[in-house]
Amino acid sequence: MVFKHPGLIVATLSYIFGGFTLFIFAVFLWAGNLNLIDFGWSGSAALIFNAGLSLAFFLQHSIMVRRSFKRHLSRLFPDAYHEAVYSIASGIFLFIVIIFWQATAPLWEAQGLTRLFMRLFFILPIVGFFWAVKSLGFFDPFGIQAVFECDRHIKHRRTKFVVKGPYRWVRHPLYFFILIMIWSYPDLSTDRLFFNFMWSVWIIIGAHLEERDLAREFSNVYRNYQKSVPMLFPYKLINTKIWK
Repeated sequence: MVFKHPGLIVATLSYIFGGFTLFIFAVFLWAGNLNLIDFGWSGSAALIFNAGLSLAFFLQHSIMVRRSFKRHLSRLFPDAYHEAVYSIASGIFLFIVIIFWQATAPLWEAQGLTRLFMRLFFILPIVGFFWAVKSLGFFDPFGIQAVFECDRHIKHRRTKFVVKGPYRWVRHPLYFFILIMIWSYPDLSTDRLFFNFMWSVWIIIGAHLEERDLAREFSNVYRNYQKSVPMLFPYKLINTKIWK
C-alpha cells in the first residue's frame, strides 16, 4: 500500500519541497527574477500581483502556526508531523512566489568595485548562516527528525537553551543573514525593491512574534537574554556576558 509508511512519505515530501525550494529561493536572491512566466503586465499591475503572491505566502505562515490550525491538523496527522507538513506547504507557496514573480523596469545597477563588493557581501552571510546552524547543535528545519522519532516511538527531547556562535551577538542570526542576502543584490528594479521592503518587514514582524513563543518556552532565562543581546542587528559587537 502507498500509505503503509506515512511518516516516510511526509518526511520525503518535506525534504523535497522544503529543501529544493530553499535552494531555488537562494538562486532567486542571488540572480534576481528568474522570468519563468511573464504575463507582460505594466509596472503597477505586476507589483499588485507580486504583492498578492507575497501576502499569500505570509498568510500561509501565519495561519499554520496558530494553535487553532494545529488542533485541526492534529485530526489528520500526529503532532510530531506538524513541522514537516508546515515545511511542505511553505515550500509549495514559496515555489509559487518564485515561479510567478513578475519583473519590472530596472532602477539601478551597481558597477565595478561596488558590484564586486555586493556580490561578496551576499556570500558572507551564507557562511554565517551555516555557522549559526552549526551553533544550534540540533537543527531540524523540515521537521524530518521529529517525524522519524514519532514513527519509532522515541520521546522527543526538550530543547535546551544554549547560546553559542553568532547567538552571542544577535538573537536571530539566521534572520539577520537572510536580510543581508536580500539587500546585497546589485541590480535593483521596482519589483526587487518592493520585494526587499515587503519581505524585510515580514521577517522583522516574524522575529517579534517568535520572541513571544521563545519567552513563553524558556521564561526568565530568555528574558534575561533579551536584555543583553540585540534581536536582529548585532550593534553590540562585544557582549560582556558569557552564556553557557
